[in-house]
Amino acid sequence: MKILIKNGRLIDPKNNIDTTQDIYIAAGKIVGIGSGPAGFEATQTLDASGLLVLPGLVDLSARLREPGFEHKATLESEMQAAVAGGVTSLACPPDTDPVLDEPGLVEMLKHKAKQLHLAHVYPLGAITRQLQGKQLTEMSELTEAGCVGFSQADVAITDTQVLWRAMQYAATFGYTIWLRPEEPYLASGGTAHDGEVASRLGLKGIPAAAETLAIASILTIARETGASIHLCRLSTAEGVEMVRAAKRQGLPVTCDVSINHLHLTEHDIGYFDPNCHLRPPLRGQRDRDALRQGVIDGTIDAICSDHTPVDDDAKLQPFGEAEAGATGLELLLPLVCKWADEQNIPLTQALAAVTTKAAAILDIPAGELSLHADADLCLLDPAQEWKVEANALQSQGKNTPFLGLHLRGKVRYTLVNGQLVYQAA
Repeated sequence: MKILIKNGRLIDPKNNIDTTQDIYIAAGKIVGIGSGPAGFEATQTLDASGLLVLPGLVDLSARLREPGFEHKATLESEMQAAVAGGVTSLACPPDTDPVLDEPGLVEMLKHKAKQLHLAHVYPLGAITRQLQGKQLTEMSELTEAGCVGFSQADVAITDTQVLWRAMQYAATFGYTIWLRPEEPYLASGGTAHDGEVASRLGLKGIPAAAETLAIASILTIARETGASIHLCRLSTAEGVEMVRAAKRQGLPVTCDVSINHLHLTEHDIGYFDPNCHLRPPLRGQRDRDALRQGVIDGTIDAICSDHTPVDDDAKLQPFGEAEAGATGLELLLPLVCKWADEQNIPLTQALAAVTTKAAAILDIPAGELSLHADADLCLLDPAQEWKVEANALQSQGKNTPFLGLHLRGKVRYTLVNGQLVYQAA
């Protein structure tokens, strides 16, 4: 199929482009920008007047819930949510059931996702068997099966000797270790940031030190082993400063933050809103401001949705008993645009954190609108306002702290490999 996208405002952070240009697509690739190749005759034309033509988003953390948690969401429902949100490539953590610790499971997930012809799925393999923190997985075999990195999801490795061996092995073969920094004993039983709101509501707190102690340990071992590290979902001001210092020292470390933590603080919990029960917890305003600055100055490399669909039975519980997590695939793009507007930074700069920079962390060819690149892109109506309601979301999970919020910016079309996979009603 040959597609012409005309009259759109093209924004491409990779090539620092922000201008009105036509895009020509054939055989799944971008074959022309501004002008088409000789003899190009479109079989379909999309008029993008008034729309932003963007690279498909790259999301570094999206739980698809299959295999094992189909009562929370299905692979099909969440892949539909991804393309409805303009996300064309996503990484999924290994905390499925069974855990992604065997090549056959990874191959099955990738095959099933490919059959849907929606977004590209890049699994993260488990670092240890069953995420138990004891025995290392066969990382080389998992890589051959399609894993792009290795993670413990939200489960810490308490045995530092195991973590040391994992980083040594990863450094030897050039793999990246993905870790969410949290000291499990300090965080044990906690449900909210250890601050004034938790004290007022009588919730057990998780101190900022739970994150910084873990970061210190991870960075020390990384320094000794030479492993490449990706820190997932920073949440504290101190954590941002530690990463900033590590990067100055030349350590091979990258990090991300969830879009939730760029907008919300502990005060958004209100009167025990279970949709604000997240991991890591929503922190103080000082932390949120430091996270925002970290993205702006490049200390924080990427923004992710941390998409975690949860069924109503598990979410509509007292705050401390509710399952942590928020749905986010369809909210990532409009919330990034909202954040950019509030911070008064160019949209090109903001979008880099969910396109080209995120793709670089995964080491995949995505997140750009370059000539001959895969035609993965989305068309956003920046002026369309919509209200975040359960029936407005494609995801099976309706759990989000942003329910009821009016957002500006709605995806009209999404293309993957040059095929139109989503069109707004």
